Amino acid sequence: MQNFLSRFTCYVFFLFLSMAYSSLNAALNIEIFGGGATRIPIAIVPFSAESKLPQSVTAVVAADLERTGLFRMIDSLGHTPHEPEEIIYADWQNRGASALVIGNTTVLPDGRVDVRFRLMDVAKRTQLVGFAGTVSVEQLRAVAHRIADIVYETLTGDIGVFSTRIAFVLKQGNKYALQVADSDGFNAQSVIEYTEPIISPAWSPDGSKLAYVSFENKKPVVYVQTLSTRERKAVANFKGSNSAPAWSPDGSKLAVVLTMHGGSQIFLMNADGSGLQRLAQSSGIDTEPNFSPDGRSIIFTSDRGGSPQIYRMAISGERAGVAERLTFEGSYNVSPRHSPDGKSFAYIHRNGGRFNIAVQDFARRQVQLLTDSRFDESPSFAPNGKMILYASEINGRGILSVVSSDGQTKQRLSSQIGDIREPVWGPLLKSQRIGNYVN
Repeated sequence: MQNFLSRFTCYVFFLFLSMAYSSLNAALNIEIFGGGATRIPIAIVPFSAESKLPQSVTAVVAADLERTGLFRMIDSLGHTPHEPEEIIYADWQNRGASALVIGNTTVLPDGRVDVRFRLMDVAKRTQLVGFAGTVSVEQLRAVAHRIADIVYETLTGDIGVFSTRIAFVLKQGNKYALQVADSDGFNAQSVIEYTEPIISPAWSPDGSKLAYVSFENKKPVVYVQTLSTRERKAVANFKGSNSAPAWSPDGSKLAVVLTMHGGSQIFLMNADGSGLQRLAQSSGIDTEPNFSPDGRSIIFTSDRGGSPQIYRMAISGERAGVAERLTFEGSYNVSPRHSPDGKSFAYIHRNGGRFNIAVQDFARRQVQLLTDSRFDESPSFAPNGKMILYASEINGRGILSVVSSDGQTKQRLSSQIGDIREPVWGPLLKSQRIGNYVN
């Protein structure tokens, strides 16, 4: 077990020591691999007057939808309708489009931009949904993500997640930065920067805070930071190592991993650091806790059985503290994360000499391997459960990647330069629901 801890510790530091120089605000390029067999054919006409804007709304909407692998983009070249009465539906039917997005942008005297769009059903020649919003130039990407959410939700019936945010750790020279970005990797902003490692970011359920581990004082300490004010607090700074914070679904509790009594064990505390209590005790290393969506149990990594495997444990009731082993395929399974519906979990499975994303169903114990790259880490479900964000490695450099939960579509979000690790997908935010529906 001690060997596992040593390997894990060395592995963490190797990741950071191997990170190359990067720009902290580099935008991300998107490469898409694969795609579902059945995709919705959709055409997106460039919105009017976009040449006057520093950001194309149309391009963001199209990129969002295309990344899902659920849509097939139909060329709109030569056709520029911006209002329903301008649409020649027969032309779009001949091109094979089932849905059509049209829209307008208008720069107002105060510098803000009025953005309007309509989603049209080509076969029925009717409007499915419309939307209007007035935003600042800085909010153009946000309104574009919102439009993509509406289109996605209308055509698929699922929740759109383009308006959500992601967090990850990035290294620049000798500087480590915890960054928050849009779901497509753009608009990255540093939450905190240090010359010592930062690891294990975790979003609070309401998206207002991040918990993380910082080595700024030459030892791992768990902090909670409020994003709007940048105020932060050390909530776990006990003797030894303090690591792997995980939020309870209601945001009132944190599970943390402490070595204050010897080996790595899982403890529960209030989100402000008070009320510390030990959840269980084992002879091995217990780490990487993750709460179930109902808050009644956690899944975690432990080598109590001789090799790193994933276990489940109730945190209250008669069976509190009793661990049940969940993974049996292979000798190395780590980093478990619940799906939003609680029916499955994603994790890292060693497949020969590769480390890949796998998903296991709780009820049937069925395992599906989703990736086949050499080295993947830190899986994190999108709030709608349809995609999994993770870090992968190419030419020794960490990059952001996304795979659909069925493994059909893979995306690579790679920065021009740099090394990105430990990504985590943030929750849905009501505050991002900007604009109004229109007829």
